[in-house]
Amino acid sequence: MEKKLEIRTGCDRGLCHQAIGRQDRQLNTYDWLADVPGNTDDTDLVEVQFKHTRKGYYHNVNHLELKKGDIVAVEANPGHDIGVVTLTGRLVKLQIKKANLKSSEEIRRVYRIARPVDMEKFREAKSREHATMIESRQIAKNLGLKMKIGDVEYQGDCNKAIFYYIADERVDFRQLIKDLAATFHVRIEMKQIGARQEAGRIGGTGPCGRELCCATWMKNFSSVGTSAARFQDISLNPQKLAGMCAKLKCCLNYEVDCYVEASRKMPSKDTVLQTMDGEYFFFKSDILAGMITYSTDKNLAANLETITAERARQIIEMNRKGEKPENLQEDSKKHEKKRPVDLATQENINRFDRAKKKKKKKKPQKSQPKDANQ
Repeated sequence: MEKKLEIRTGCDRGLCHQAIGRQDRQLNTYDWLADVPGNTDDTDLVEVQFKHTRKGYYHNVNHLELKKGDIVAVEANPGHDIGVVTLTGRLVKLQIKKANLKSSEEIRRVYRIARPVDMEKFREAKSREHATMIESRQIAKNLGLKMKIGDVEYQGDCNKAIFYYIADERVDFRQLIKDLAATFHVRIEMKQIGARQEAGRIGGTGPCGRELCCATWMKNFSSVGTSAARFQDISLNPQKLAGMCAKLKCCLNYEVDCYVEASRKMPSKDTVLQTMDGEYFFFKSDILAGMITYSTDKNLAANLETITAERARQIIEMNRKGEKPENLQEDSKKHEKKRPVDLATQENINRFDRAKKKKKKKKPQKSQPKDANQ
């Protein structure tokens, strides 16, 4: 009998396919409650994502069986918009708290699952976005406005267009809105974004080799200062500290709390250690490893000695009492200086001239018996 292959599509094994959804969406969220019974019974809220990083939250008033990855038509002002469901159930409540949506008026309704007619209109709207962005930049340039239009997003029904722009100063774009409305015959909405938000919308690959954090999971941006680099002993090189947005990298804040906590266990850099051998000045430190390197010269690397932070505190306490240890290293851990190894004395240097493989000796050929007739 032939064995039939059973294909499992449920959530009974491995990762739930309903929780993963469309991985090509930016700011994708893994719904780890997708396979929990009654997950969608607690709330009718759903999270819908539009172009790039724009997300919205809506009530499923029609009680549609929505799952992650469904394309739906939602309420907009005016008309309707087309987006992709990225989250359902209890986790949506947590996302709303994260987005600070306190007013219930900001949460609109889900109309229906997108129809072929809706998708055709949606594709038509998306095809106009790039040309609109190029033309709108020229209009802003003709008006002499100091701003950059980074992206244009049409609503799903082509009744509205959102223009995302970057500007260092306040811009009076009242005349710009009139010219854009007269040119494209849609309702205009101007939305100012920062350089980090623009990098998140465009996307890209960072110097670490991975996709940008702002384009994959980071939604809220915290201020990054040069003090974060100082705590981690990172050289203040603007070219290396700047990200794709030309601002300080957000990842500078990821480990700074760990470095601040570890640095509290380290002695002050200005403290001079006094031993019977002489004075030792701070040269460099490995904060996470708790190791400090001292030099006998204040400005140069001379006679470097590396000790633990605990040993340095012991010597500082001894100096306060007027005592001096023989050297920085503990007596049990005193090490001798390693001498350079001379390869010529270790082994014959002519070994490189030897053949790698010896030729095999040829075996003597057996003599054939002579013919008696000869």
